[in-house]
Amino acid sequence: MLRRHARAACTALAAAGMVLAGLQAGSATAAQPSPGTGPGAMGAARALGAADAPPELLAAMGRDLGLTRAQAERRLVNEAEAGAAAARLRDRLGGSFAGAWVAGAESGSLTVATTRAADLTAIRAAGAEAALVRHGLPALERAKAALDRAATADAPVRYVDVRANALVVEETRAGAGDRLVAATGVPADLVRVVRSDEAPRPLYDLRGGDAYYMGGGGRCSVGFPVTRGTTQGFATAGHCGRAGQTTSGFNQVAQGSFQGSIFPGNDMAWVAANSSWTATPYVKGAGGANVQVTGSVLQPVGASVCRSGSTTGWHCGTIQQHNTSVTYPEGTISGVTRTTVCAEPGDSGGSYISGSQAQGVTSGGSGNCSSGGTTYFQPLNPILSTYGLTLKTTGTDPGPGPGEPEPGGTWKAGTVYAAGATVTYGGSTYRCLQGHQAQTGWEPPNVPALWQRV
Repeated sequence: MLRRHARAACTALAAAGMVLAGLQAGSATAAQPSPGTGPGAMGAARALGAADAPPELLAAMGRDLGLTRAQAERRLVNEAEAGAAAARLRDRLGGSFAGAWVAGAESGSLTVATTRAADLTAIRAAGAEAALVRHGLPALERAKAALDRAATADAPVRYVDVRANALVVEETRAGAGDRLVAATGVPADLVRVVRSDEAPRPLYDLRGGDAYYMGGGGRCSVGFPVTRGTTQGFATAGHCGRAGQTTSGFNQVAQGSFQGSIFPGNDMAWVAANSSWTATPYVKGAGGANVQVTGSVLQPVGASVCRSGSTTGWHCGTIQQHNTSVTYPEGTISGVTRTTVCAEPGDSGGSYISGSQAQGVTSGGSGNCSSGGTTYFQPLNPILSTYGLTLKTTGTDPGPGPGEPEPGGTWKAGTVYAAGATVTYGGSTYRCLQGHQAQTGWEPPNVPALWQRV
């Protein structure tokens, strides 16, 4: 079985290598290779475990995205490589970068947008399609922040659609979007108002199933197992409980208590478990199978993503927009990611994962898994950073062997790094390309998908 799995992984990597040959070859033209990158440097697909997806995840992608198993394998590898290529271009383009997205059944095409015509040649040389657009991301995101401060439930969803190069406002009542824009003074040419029947709400109402239960009533889903020092627990949604509230597990055995919770504003929390519970590096897949978690690199717009929840189990879809703002009846939350994955009450707090990379925890949405819907997840890295948590992962490198010195520097395993952050390691300086929580084995020289030497 292990040999068959290894052959499948190699086949997926080889096929994706052909699909993304232009991206990988072009990257050397658009952004010079990092000098000093060690002989153990890993490509994005290998570093992020994209070729090691378990059959249960691939089957869910096939069911929900209409893919064959081979297509699903190639898609995950392509998305890992495209995310790294987009990160390198974003680092090079600076303020003119206007977003990136993948497209196609196998995510075989990457588009990068810019506001500067002079960038088009470099983007194409990197193997990506180039789009020249009018508005930069900073202007659109500043406008969204202004709308967020004045938004009401009549215009419950706001996000920057990088593919349309527009700030989208979804209104549930005619004229609400235009009134919001007029009241804030945001330039109308930045905004596209669309009518929607979507009424997002937190998804925590139902009881029963494989879940955790909050003292005083209600059920949610475990997000990702974490540790904080010697304490074990899990990350979940903030609307599921407040600090001090007790929890019991899927088996109704006493489990722990909420240590921190933010909602609204964000939708994040973590629960510290008692000694009866052990954090594992897995997400529950179809049929109860374990799906491994190897890291927390956020994937690009258009990428596939799957969700595990205690009400509806495994379902997959795609990432639509990052940094979305949603106004629930309880208030506005910002910085969530909008997806096409369905969810239902009781799935709140549950895991979103792309390949083996943890993405976030279920916040809320609309619709259901019979007719389809839209859901939002709170990205995981901000939760880890806010509460000083370490994601439980598999396959970490043991570090230097006997007699091998630590290279030294400011880089540190367990730290959450945002794109643009700089560290020193082994006497060199590196800039973070994709946000992630650092772990042993992902030292800057080893993972050019995550770090660029400067």
